[in-house]
Amino acid sequence: MRRGRLLIFLVLIVVVGLGLLALVLTQFGPQTIQPTQAALTEIYYAAQNIPQGTTITAEMLGKLAIPPVNVAEVEFAVGEEGNLVGQTARFTLEQGVIITSSMVGTGPVEISGPAWAVQIPSGMVAASIPTNRLATVAYGVNDGAHVNVNACMLFVDIDPGFQSVLPNWTSVVTGTGFLPEALPVLSAAASSGGEASVQGRVELDPTLQQPFYAIPSETQRPRLVCQMILQDVVVMKLGNFGLQAPSTDPNVTPSPAQAQQQAAPDIITLMVNPQDSISLNYFVYSGAVLSLTLRNPNDSSRFEAQPATLTSLLTQYNISLPSKLPYGTQPRLDILLPPNLPNDIVTVQPQQ
Repeated sequence: MRRGRLLIFLVLIVVVGLGLLALVLTQFGPQTIQPTQAALTEIYYAAQNIPQGTTITAEMLGKLAIPPVNVAEVEFAVGEEGNLVGQTARFTLEQGVIITSSMVGTGPVEISGPAWAVQIPSGMVAASIPTNRLATVAYGVNDGAHVNVNACMLFVDIDPGFQSVLPNWTSVVTGTGFLPEALPVLSAAASSGGEASVQGRVELDPTLQQPFYAIPSETQRPRLVCQMILQDVVVMKLGNFGLQAPSTDPNVTPSPAQAQQQAAPDIITLMVNPQDSISLNYFVYSGAVLSLTLRNPNDSSRFEAQPATLTSLLTQYNISLPSKLPYGTQPRLDILLPPNLPNDIVTVQPQQ
């Protein structure tokens, strides 16, 4: 009986101790602060592409909720739509752009120069280069596309003094007289040109051990090199600017400008920095062939490209020179021609 009372007494002490401990932790322990979500402010952005000079309507706008501390004074918040709807876009607003007071104005927008000039970012210029179906990825390149630019050029050896293609032509030097104790009198007669006057070189025949004068059998062959010169360039326009849409009336004869617009585009305009525009001019007027390769607009990576020459291609792709065999194919092939396919046959319609 006495032992049972002692056990009950110990249990009561433990219960009271636990209660006191809980009370202390509640009063003096770390308290969890419940986070309160601050109220967000909704601001307006362009929910679609808004061309320059367009009157802004409520359907063109979207709302974006951001913390009030991040709202700039020039932005339009909900409740200020009266200052935004009915305004005119000063320049083209791309979808997703937060609209600020400098982007809109009242009344018609006065554009200085062509309307498409405002599409060029600051510090950039627009430069045009010739193009065709092959150079534009079968016309897969269009306005706004991101492209790389490749250039191919031909090089020849020239005489540094004459600045003419080697080999030089030779002339005949003859003596016309001789005076004692004086230098001989010589004169040079220019040859008529052609194979007989091409400068060659003296070589030694390995069999007869006799020297002979060798001249080239043809003019110098240019050496081809291709390289990627620009990366991640934005296309501003494929074709010409500012041409009116052709009339659909069959009785209306299209003007030369409209006819040119209907034809396949032969020019493309790129947005580049001023230095690259100078380089493009040099490539165009030096006779280089320029072509474009289409790339993903979300890909901003850069590739360390190496120039392509005959030597580099043979090495890179492990191409070996064919052996000289005592037999060959028939008929003789001097150039490579693509095979003729049925779909390549162009049918000419007879004139009415």
